[in-house]
Amino acid sequence: MSLINLLVIIGLLLFAGFLAGSESALTSLSRVLIEEIVEAKPRYAKKFAKLLDNPARYLNVLLLVRKGCELTATVFVADYAILREENNGLVLAGVVLLMLMISYVIVGVGPRTLGKQHAIAWAKPAINTADILAKLLGPVTNLLIAIGNALTPGRGFKSGPFASEAEFRDLVDQASESGFVEESEREMIHSVFDLGETLVRELMVPRTEMVWIESGKNLRQGLSLALRSGFTRIPVISENLDNVIGIAYVKDLAKRVHEHHEAELTENIEEHLRKATFVPETKTASDLLKEMQSDQIHMAIVVDEYGGTAGLITIEDILEEIVGEIADEYDDETEEIEWLSDDRARISTRLHVEDFAQEFKSEFSPDEVADVDTIGGLIAKQLGRVPIPGSTISVPGWKLTAERPAGRRHRIITVLAERITQVSEGSDHL
Repeated sequence: MSLINLLVIIGLLLFAGFLAGSESALTSLSRVLIEEIVEAKPRYAKKFAKLLDNPARYLNVLLLVRKGCELTATVFVADYAILREENNGLVLAGVVLLMLMISYVIVGVGPRTLGKQHAIAWAKPAINTADILAKLLGPVTNLLIAIGNALTPGRGFKSGPFASEAEFRDLVDQASESGFVEESEREMIHSVFDLGETLVRELMVPRTEMVWIESGKNLRQGLSLALRSGFTRIPVISENLDNVIGIAYVKDLAKRVHEHHEAELTENIEEHLRKATFVPETKTASDLLKEMQSDQIHMAIVVDEYGGTAGLITIEDILEEIVGEIADEYDDETEEIEWLSDDRARISTRLHVEDFAQEFKSEFSPDEVADVDTIGGLIAKQLGRVPIPGSTISVPGWKLTAERPAGRRHRIITVLAERITQVSEGSDHL
């Protein structure tokens, strides 16, 4: 190998290492660091402004040229080795292994580490180099990205995938490990990214857990349901749950009753509805959040592919996905069975029906407990709707009354069991 060829190979690898370090430095820069650079060197202000506006333009071309340098150096070494040796297969394997190790150390680990450690110092020559390369090869990278997107299934990224979300996530994790970002903040940042991939159906309140009211009910019945359930917005239906005609706001009903006391019995709830918003269950949570913010809505009805009601979702459901479960002062652990007397007990809705039958000496028919595991599920099945405080059913030997809701969704967590001598069919009264 001639000295010139050797110098070319070394030069290509060193330049590739510089480009790798430049990528690392530029992706490590925050707006604060960039402001420090611009303050010290005002002449860089224009170039860094371009970087902030379109970072992918610079990162894409740095990646292209770096890959070109690594491959060219590998070809030079392989060409020299093949010409001198007869066993080409073995030689090629050795060249690949050698260049892999060299590239990993000289181009990968070393420069990237230095780029992160000295991001400000490295950024100054990096931005000049990236700017020159972007002017020369920018159209080439755009063309290659367009070809790649055309050949790749699904929706591609206009600016390419190289200025990746994964790199930012990694930076967040490193910041958390270093103590610059709290663990809770790290989780929130990751949750924001996940929001764009989370579908509405994953966050919604399912149809079986919805609290609703029929359109023929009067204002008094509507307010009673709102007070007992704890919800301030209640979907109003006509024939069935697949026909949601609007949303009843408690404040609208309360205002009307306050101004006209006789209206609570003479006016129907359907006269005081607000328009319901319908969204497909395949919509992403991030898109829905933007829509809710722009349209100033707090609740939407989720529909499936056949147009039926799949559930509902509120803006709080989406926010919970970011900040975590929103609990209240009543969200505590409840004992499964708490005997108040020989004839009264407070039980958890999570208590299994078999455990209830054994403890309370009650027998259920197979039809009664079909597709039911817990006492909460048993109550919901007999009522045909989500139980609210005051909802009652009867089981052999006992009357079960829904007691206390908990959590933001106001799910019933405790049931009062009272011994009865005669079994009577319970009902839920609005």
